[in-house]
Amino acid sequence: MYRNFRQVADVRSKEEEMSKYGLSKEQIEESRRKYGDNTLTQPPRETFWSKLLGNFQDPIIRILVVALLVNAFFVYLGHGDWIETIGIFLAIILATFVSTWSEYSNENAFQKLQEEASRIRCKVWRDGEPQEIAIDDVVVGDAIILEAGDKIPADGILLEGTLKLDQAALNGESEEAKKTVAPAEFQWDDGKIDFLDEHKLFRGSVVVEGTAVMQAVKIGDNSVYGQLTQELKDDERDSPLKLKLKGLAEQISKFGYAGGVLIAVAVILHKIYLAGSFAAYFADMTTVIADLVQAVILAIIIIVMAVPEGLPLMIAIVSSLNMRKMLHDHVLVRKLVGIETAGSLNLLFTDKTGTITKGQLEVVRFLTGDLQEITDFTSLPARLKELTCQQVLINTSSTVTDGKIVGGNMTEAALNNYVGAYRLPQLPQRQRFTPFNSANKYSWAQVAPADGGAAYCLIKGAPEKLLQATDWYWSKDGSRLPLTDEMKAALDNRMLELAGQAIRMLALCTYEGVPADNLPDKGLTLAGVVAIRDDVRPEAVEAIKAVQQAGVQVVMITGDRKETAVAIAKDAGLLQSAEDVVWTSDELAQMSDDEVKAKLTHLRVVARALPMDKSRLVRLAQELNLVTGMTGDGVNDSPALKKADVGFAMGSGTEVAKEAGDIVIMDDNFLSIKQAILYGRTIYNSICKFIVFQLTINFSAVAINFIAPFINIDEPLTITQILWINLVMDTLAALAFGGEPALAQYLREAPKRRSAPLVSKKMLTSVIISGLYMTIVGIAFYKSAWVDHLFRDADNHIYTYTGFFCAYIFMAVANGFNVRTDGLNLLKNISLNKGFLQVMALIVAIQVLLTFVGGRVLRTTPLNAHEWCVVVLFGASIIVVDLLRKLISSR
Repeated sequence: MYRNFRQVADVRSKEEEMSKYGLSKEQIEESRRKYGDNTLTQPPRETFWSKLLGNFQDPIIRILVVALLVNAFFVYLGHGDWIETIGIFLAIILATFVSTWSEYSNENAFQKLQEEASRIRCKVWRDGEPQEIAIDDVVVGDAIILEAGDKIPADGILLEGTLKLDQAALNGESEEAKKTVAPAEFQWDDGKIDFLDEHKLFRGSVVVEGTAVMQAVKIGDNSVYGQLTQELKDDERDSPLKLKLKGLAEQISKFGYAGGVLIAVAVILHKIYLAGSFAAYFADMTTVIADLVQAVILAIIIIVMAVPEGLPLMIAIVSSLNMRKMLHDHVLVRKLVGIETAGSLNLLFTDKTGTITKGQLEVVRFLTGDLQEITDFTSLPARLKELTCQQVLINTSSTVTDGKIVGGNMTEAALNNYVGAYRLPQLPQRQRFTPFNSANKYSWAQVAPADGGAAYCLIKGAPEKLLQATDWYWSKDGSRLPLTDEMKAALDNRMLELAGQAIRMLALCTYEGVPADNLPDKGLTLAGVVAIRDDVRPEAVEAIKAVQQAGVQVVMITGDRKETAVAIAKDAGLLQSAEDVVWTSDELAQMSDDEVKAKLTHLRVVARALPMDKSRLVRLAQELNLVTGMTGDGVNDSPALKKADVGFAMGSGTEVAKEAGDIVIMDDNFLSIKQAILYGRTIYNSICKFIVFQLTINFSAVAINFIAPFINIDEPLTITQILWINLVMDTLAALAFGGEPALAQYLREAPKRRSAPLVSKKMLTSVIISGLYMTIVGIAFYKSAWVDHLFRDADNHIYTYTGFFCAYIFMAVANGFNVRTDGLNLLKNISLNKGFLQVMALIVAIQVLLTFVGGRVLRTTPLNAHEWCVVVLFGASIIVVDLLRKLISSR
């Protein structure tokens, strides 16, 4: 169908000819019925309920589900406690719901951003006139008007004009691709994707130069861009934290199950001991069965106590809280796994343009023929100002409207910004123009002065090309002086020095006369050489330094030539020692996987990189068991972003890249990547603090219940007391530790190895010492006459038992302050987490209230002032114990 629109009359005005390309209303509807529209099918998304089901795969949640089922079974038999069963059920639902809701709401926020970003408008010819339509409304056969700066909205061919396209988002190539009108016999080959085909245009490319009319041939999912969006598979490997949680779950399972069995056996042995002999005990089988059921129920309680059911909830809360904070730092977390994985990074592959550099070219110097260096346009002599302004506004492929450049490439934009608001009273008229091309490396425009003088030419291009034909230069006073060989040599040397600083040069020349189609071999007059550079972001230098100090290896991957990449890397602080390695894509391709792995830890820069280089490097780094991050913005980056342990997609990048990434860096700044790593480590540290807090309670509770039968203690902690300790304290403590601040000191810590256990030796020491102390205090309350005399006398020792229950809770609260910091100052940075004080105060207040209202359900009774003082002293004593541990370990 689309071929029909090329049959136009030869004799017709340009506008009339172009208007005939457009479709009629009937043809639009027919095309839409036959081929559909230009909408891209979104990759399948998880619903809230599917995400909720997925979160039940958490290893800790699985243990809790088993405990819940066993408890429910005993409740059904009439031997269990339904309150405890409901408590476990609520712990599971709360933990999974919070994490699911956080991830689901962030996915929705991301989709809204994507919808905003995809509201692109296109100009098309329809019914004989130009119209503006949404990109999704483009149909096969549409004649689309293209100008500099436009994004190609569909795959197609040119009907009119020539274009230069930036296809880097598709193939990673920085070199501009020239596109020309396809011959009448040209056929689109569906089986061949060739971005270098000069007759094919692909969706996602950007028009750098030229104006044209294209015809849509492949739209929506049938375009190459659309096919790439459908190829992103969820084949992610487990995150470091998930691996560590699996290991912790296995250890807890073994500890809990072994503890439960031993306690059940201990209860039966204790009953046999009280009966006097085996024969006496087993004489009454009814009693034996009842005792056995009670022993199994106690074992289940111990297993539940051993499992930190607050941990999944805490991870969900701390991740959710930090995700909100990160939005203020221009970081959008799409997947919760991304934020915690960022904290474990060992190796980060990062783009250069816009991430390390500003992504905006600037003219930093103007070199005159006599080697004067002028830093700003306003300081240029009058004649050089005039000539520079003419070069910018006349010798350009960009559209000039009201004296301003519209569209154009980054170099044209840099020159326009350099000239600023300066304008000539009257510009010469352009008579002929030859645009820049990669073969000639220059553009030139023939102009006629407004006063009717002789025509002359403006020439702009590569210095190495133009200086060969240059014999003169414009002096400060506007006269033409000879440019000697010595002056050319000095100019060449200075340009070489600047090239070593990642500065690009562009020569501005004039020619008195009218040349033929090609540049004359001699006679050019040099106005000057502009030095252009994409400067390194100052904040990126500090951020890279901080990330390196955090033990993360940063590797810059760029399409620039090696010399430019090395200069930028030195400025950014990536190249610092003789051991640092710089590879080009060609050098990398010649190396085997084993050779790359051997030197990967010294790699700092990859120049002239191709998309497949990124995926290969990610794969090899992961084979070395390194937690790997990747930044990217183009469609070609998507496979590497998806494959990496954490993918950082740039906010200015393509929708496909953002879909593939775990985290979106909204401002394209390396500083924001640093913040993501910091928040990831904050989450990890907060989780570790919570684990120590909770395992200390669980360890001591299991130990007390295990020892109790052997020393004639009946129910040191009742089921309802355990429920309060295990559910309410865990939930509130998750809120307390979830608000821990992101501290700069976390970036001075070494990354945690992917295979390292979640509970370190230091953490385990803290758990065992504090847990044993709480166990000893519990035994003292039940077996020490001295402690018993500190409370009022009662036949059932209710005051002493209430005192122990409160002291146990107070010790847990005090230990919360212990685990917040490794130092001796327990209130360090507490002002940055006031919620911690509020939550701990709430726990204490609830505990005091329970002594008045708990009664028989919680085995409590109100205490007097003296007894409360005893409780507080016992509760605070754990602080002294842990401070001694810290002092000893620090020495």
